[in-house]
Amino acid sequence: MTSGCPDLAEAPFALVQGAPLYKLPEDLYIPPDALEVFLETFEGPLDLLLYLIKRQNLDILDIPIASITDQYMEYVELMKQVRLELAAEYLVMAAMLAEIKSRLLLPRPTGGGDEDEDPRAELIRRLQEYERFKQAAQDLDALPRLERDVFATQIQIPSGYIRRLPPDVDLGELLSAMQGVLARAEHFTSHHVARETLSVRERMSHLLERLGDGAFVPFVSLLEVGEGRAGIVVTFIAVLELLKSASLELVQAEPFAPIHVRRRACEAA
Repeated sequence: MTSGCPDLAEAPFALVQGAPLYKLPEDLYIPPDALEVFLETFEGPLDLLLYLIKRQNLDILDIPIASITDQYMEYVELMKQVRLELAAEYLVMAAMLAEIKSRLLLPRPTGGGDEDEDPRAELIRRLQEYERFKQAAQDLDALPRLERDVFATQIQIPSGYIRRLPPDVDLGELLSAMQGVLARAEHFTSHHVARETLSVRERMSHLLERLGDGAFVPFVSLLEVGEGRAGIVVTFIAVLELLKSASLELVQAEPFAPIHVRRRACEAA
């Protein structure tokens, strides 16, 4: 008897969200950038050349230019394939290696002079100088960081100083104390609602009754100092409201002269 389940001996090659996968989906698409290769980083073309020489245990004074050039160009092409940004100095070094390689292939002149100098001499000198500086940088980096990046400080404690440590208070005790303070504060809370003693509308009615005969009355006489600031403000607002409704009339004979108020004739009638 057969079933739709795969053979138990056949192991799934992947688990997708906990479910075994025995067959690749037909619409599977793997983008070209799915796999990224991270190469060892180099500080520059000299660092790359020094790495290639040390990897093969070559003598830096007798560099096989042909082999090193081929390996160098392989790394440059690999950097292009993984889309690394190539600095111009890498390409300049590649041109220099190609020039040295071509000069080594040409027959050397029989006569003496500066032309008999090894074409690799300048490159060897630069590699030796770079190797010395690189080793010096590594030695400096290996030094203890104390007194270089981190500095120890010393503080002298004055005589007679007593160090007082804060008490060790538990969080539960702190919350319990806070609840006690809030409970005691509730006994001292009160809410008193008082009726407003002064009313603008009542003061408007009072002013209309006082000015009912239509005669002019000094404005200052309407302000009762005994009522305090609140009474004066309420009276002033009542006068403004009556002026707004054209129930009162203000008169001033000249600048800085006393102001008089009277009820309009139509209102008085």
